[in-house]
Amino acid sequence: MSTVKDLLARRSAHLSPALSVHYRRPVHVARGSGQYLYDTAGVRYLDCINNVPLVGHSHPAVTEAVCRQLSLVNTNTRFLYEVLAEYADRLAALFPAPLSVCFFVNSGSEANELALRLGRAHTGRRGVVVLDHAYHGNTTSLVDISPYKFAGRGGSGRPAHVQVAAAPDVYRGRYRGPDAAERYAGEVAAALDRARSESQAGQSQAGQSQAGQSQAGQRAAGLFFAEAILGCAGQVDPPSGFLPAAYRLARDAGAVVVADEVQIGFGRVGSHWWGFAAHGAQPDIVSLGKPIGNGFPLGAVVTTPEIAASFANGMEYFSTFGGNPLACAAGLAVLDVLEAEGLRAHAAAVGAHLAAGFTALAARHEAIGDVRGRGLFLGVDLVTDRASRAPATQLARDLVETLREQDAILLSTEGPGDNVLKIKPPLPFGVADADLLLDAVDRYLTRHGRI
Repeated sequence: MSTVKDLLARRSAHLSPALSVHYRRPVHVARGSGQYLYDTAGVRYLDCINNVPLVGHSHPAVTEAVCRQLSLVNTNTRFLYEVLAEYADRLAALFPAPLSVCFFVNSGSEANELALRLGRAHTGRRGVVVLDHAYHGNTTSLVDISPYKFAGRGGSGRPAHVQVAAAPDVYRGRYRGPDAAERYAGEVAAALDRARSESQAGQSQAGQSQAGQSQAGQRAAGLFFAEAILGCAGQVDPPSGFLPAAYRLARDAGAVVVADEVQIGFGRVGSHWWGFAAHGAQPDIVSLGKPIGNGFPLGAVVTTPEIAASFANGMEYFSTFGGNPLACAAGLAVLDVLEAEGLRAHAAAVGAHLAAGFTALAARHEAIGDVRGRGLFLGVDLVTDRASRAPATQLARDLVETLREQDAILLSTEGPGDNVLKIKPPLPFGVADADLLLDAVDRYLTRHGRI
């Protein structure tokens, strides 16, 4: 069997250095089960970071469903097969009307790429408003609307058709008071205004050329893209009222609203199936990925009949693997397990226990500046001191590495300062697992953090 050193050498020989690995000493995984990963030496790791195996690593019901379907047939959506219709029925039933038309793809990035196309087809506009530090996918078009990428290392800066509104972060953002929701919504309004003004200025500069005017005019915002809880911004849960207000402002400006549920969808927030619903908001387009197939490649877009009709302009939409029988079988099995095992309610209960535990630790450890999130999508913001709220980047990184080595607990960090502990485990993660994590963080901060 290959050693970690051998595997790293082979990756270096044939894979791009842009492809990173977790941890200074990477984990050589051999198998997974539930909320655990096992390495080749048989060490069991508590997985606090994998939100893709939503119902647990290698869940037997999902495995059996995929294997059974593979033994029968796997083809494309130009043929009729029962499992596609059944999955579309089940998925659409989880959304409020008029969200009822499903498109199936292979990943969250493909879902967001299609969401862009749908919104542009419906509004005739190319412009997009996004929230700062957002990440929406790895295609060229999505990197263009992801400040996490275009404003980060190796990025090329903000494209002209994109406007960025402040992330609605009430802990370390510019607005922190009781009117924060209103003021952050005002930032979205300002971004929409900038898009309109730049579009009008571009049309004037284009002069008499109809083609030039049309191209410049496309900078007006046709879409507002947002996660209900911002992952790469540091698990930021916006203040109550922000999302409905931002959605209303976007629609008033002639844009459609895209809810990126790729990370937080399918009950992870506990109280609701979707993050946007937890915030009392209703989007026009929803993109899905990551946990939808429990690790099987699958993504989806759910939208309204009106927007779907705008997209049906004569150009066929087709994806060779999107919505194939295996993917639909995996998706159906995930829905079955979520319901049979009560995992949404479980996420709410365990998430509340874990958040309360971290809040209790914050009373004893100055290094914990903020605890935020919903259900089993939580962030713990580590700081050098609470007065300045300066990110404790090195402390966070060292904590993650130590818990991997000494406690067999897998964590990671996120946020602009790379100082937020990112907690998004498989949903079978239980109270006992939460207590193990809390105890390990407590012990580390007692030794190394400010007390």
